[in-house]
Amino acid sequence: MKIGNLAHLTGLSVHTIRYYEKIGLLPDASRDAGGRRQYGMEIANWLTFLKHLKATGMGISNMVRYAQLRAEGPQTAAARRQMLEDQRRTVQQQIDALQATLPVLDNKIEIYKDMEKAHVMEADHARDTSTIPRIQQPDKRS
Repeated sequence: MKIGNLAHLTGLSVHTIRYYEKIGLLPDASRDAGGRRQYGMEIANWLTFLKHLKATGMGISNMVRYAQLRAEGPQTAAARRQMLEDQRRTVQQQIDALQATLPVLDNKIEIYKDMEKAHVMEADHARDTSTIPRIQQPDKRS
């Protein structure tokens, strides 16, 4: 497939795919007779995996290191597994921290809801003139 199709399929921009080639995250693409890049589904799958790594917060330098190990073959499986286990640990710590933050946000949201209700009730009370005593007009017949 051409680079535009690969970009569409993976959700990455053409620019990003070219950048990934330049820094070594992707192998050099084969070219057709017109010199246009050609990619197979294995590259689309690899790019999808890279997107997941990026979503975990893995830095480009570690992604490049992982790609280099991958290119070296199965003898690097232990090193790649270790990298993924380390990244998984980092992701789990981030999830735990976010989960601990949710109750704090929920509590603050409830405080603001209560404040908004109180403000609306005050505004309604201020507009309700039925509770304000009326000044009696003197009888003009006298």
